[in-house]
Amino acid sequence: MAGIGIFEFSALLWEHPGEGSWHFVSVPAETSDDIADLTAGTRRGFGSVRVTVTVGSTTWQTSVFPDSKTGTYVLPVKKAVRTAEDLQAGAPVEARLEVVDATS
Repeated sequence: MAGIGIFEFSALLWEHPGEGSWHFVSVPAETSDDIADLTAGTRRGFGSVRVTVTVGSTTWQTSVFPDSKTGTYVLPVKKAVRTAEDLQAGAPVEARLEVVDATS
């Protein structure tokens, strides 16, 4: 953790199988645990947590969502970000994630 509610990590970009061409980054387990602890009682619909994310020179606001299969959060990476940062499925993504709704 880089500061209260600020996390930096690297993870692979992956495409969800199915319609829509959704792309995600799985937040590492330790970081996901820290986010869950930090947001206890403040999570929104579907257990989502509002975040501000920076990848390269692109910053945007979104939410991370819990993935019950892995026990981690997943971060959606929209097409505009993938295009601006030249990201393809399978590529490593260096992300800085700031939790907006932290309780601490």
